[in-house]
Amino acid sequence: MLDYVIKGGTVVDGTGSPGRVADVGIRDGRVVAVGTVDEPASETIDADGLVVCPGFVDPHTHYDAQLFWDPMASPSNLHGVTSIVAGNCGFTLAPVSTDNSGYLLDMMVRVEGMAKAALQQGVPWDWASFADYLDRLDGHLGVNAAFMVGHCALRREVMGADSVGQLASPEQVGAMKALLGEALEAGGLGFSTTQSFTHSDGDGEPVPSRWADADELLALCDEVGAHPGTTLEWVTDGCLKGFAPEEVDLMIEMSLRSGRPINWNVLVVDSAEPERYRDQLAAGAEAERRGAKVVALTMPTLVGMNMSFLTYCALFQLPDWLPIMSLPEPERMQRLADRETRIMMENRAASSDAGAFARLTGWGRYRIGDTFSAANEGLKGRLVADIARERGERDFFALLDIVLADDLRTVLWPGPTDDDPESWRLRVDAWRSPYAMLGGSDAGAHLDRMCGAPYTTEFLGDCLRGKQLIGLEEAIHHMTDAPARLFGLRDRGRLVEGAIADVVVLDPATVDAGEVRMVHDLPGGAGRLYAPSIGIEKVFVNGQLSVDGGRPTGVLAGRILRSGRDTETVEVP
Repeated sequence: MLDYVIKGGTVVDGTGSPGRVADVGIRDGRVVAVGTVDEPASETIDADGLVVCPGFVDPHTHYDAQLFWDPMASPSNLHGVTSIVAGNCGFTLAPVSTDNSGYLLDMMVRVEGMAKAALQQGVPWDWASFADYLDRLDGHLGVNAAFMVGHCALRREVMGADSVGQLASPEQVGAMKALLGEALEAGGLGFSTTQSFTHSDGDGEPVPSRWADADELLALCDEVGAHPGTTLEWVTDGCLKGFAPEEVDLMIEMSLRSGRPINWNVLVVDSAEPERYRDQLAAGAEAERRGAKVVALTMPTLVGMNMSFLTYCALFQLPDWLPIMSLPEPERMQRLADRETRIMMENRAASSDAGAFARLTGWGRYRIGDTFSAANEGLKGRLVADIARERGERDFFALLDIVLADDLRTVLWPGPTDDDPESWRLRVDAWRSPYAMLGGSDAGAHLDRMCGAPYTTEFLGDCLRGKQLIGLEEAIHHMTDAPARLFGLRDRGRLVEGAIADVVVLDPATVDAGEVRMVHDLPGGAGRLYAPSIGIEKVFVNGQLSVDGGRPTGVLAGRILRSGRDTETVEVP
């Protein structure tokens, strides 16, 4: 007898092939039949008019901490995600000794926007090795989770305080290789690192991995190549600004030395600067020519996010803004009120040095969120451009006046500058490039500032009823089979006989993401941006019903995806 039979749905199998009406039989965690299924089942699901497809794979999350208090990885689970990759950008919570746990905690607060109270109250911090960390989660998950091994934790564990500001000695590099090897042997998916200017620790210093030289990086890549089913991920300045030739060479050499693919995050496509993204994709073509594999992650949606001039956010990364935005609040307000400072900030934000952050500079498109002063009464929900016209001011000046009236606390919702038809046309070209893949949600991070987790359902809704830039089958392929193949996930990403039963049943007439809102459900009462799903009827994880009628069942059917056991080696190029 089958556990489940899903009857009469349109099966979109993840390969990109046209959908077809078929039944799907599930038994013992596997898809055992796709076609006409007459065998009896413990439960029969009528999927007439619905789409049945593989579970979505989110290739870039930071759920490393959240899974301890939220094993379902919400809201990703509600949006059809059945497998996640965490430990990205060089940031993991293991390996860690007691002496270093405080450093990693403060680093995650700063660099990934995680609430300190949540990390203190919701994470047990009762492991030392990477193997301990994986074992602590295994058996207590509602989704499948694979974890990269972060360079920062490795470096801090070996070098201590010298991991910031110092090159590693040959002996220290050897110790890091050994520690990485132990983590990969335990099932770590691969090695992740960052050398990006955007990543600073709790003290405001560059994170440990940014102090590594090329020799250290390549030595660690050598270790990755000694373990089957592994991969690489990295972030560097050029991911947001455009690659320098030496960055391309290093990325390619990392792939060659390890014999593994390397993915980077995140490719931003903007019609105002089309050559930047084309040059970045050209790095993938150059890698292929030299026998390596380099893949960019790029988002198919414009992620909802908010900003503030009070607390750390992406605005701090605009050229020459950080020295001003890092000042104590009274001094910051004084500088922001100064006309010459305003002109400098506006001009620098509009310069080519802003890179991908230039998409935040459409000041008139900002919508005012919560306000906190009598002077700003009635402004919530209004566009800055409209307010500026009424006041006879330029958009940026009006924005700063509003912010200052609230003592910097105003919640701002930016309207990106790259939401134009040409940018979307260029994005389709990028999605179809062999050197790019959909992903980059950052789910689990920047919780009170952005909400990338719902990209799967929002994208499908857009494909079916919105801009309709690509078809349903192609969209599902990009979120299932494509990432599963890049990471070598065994028997996942396709809805075919013999596959592991990670399955989504959705309503094509309604599938979408709900409105983004702030909820205060983190340990310690901290808030996060959250969006419910629409039209996700059922989600199966390893053959067990995880989401039913858009609500979690509470079944913890997920597992740790361990390299070599649950993954196969993806050869390059």
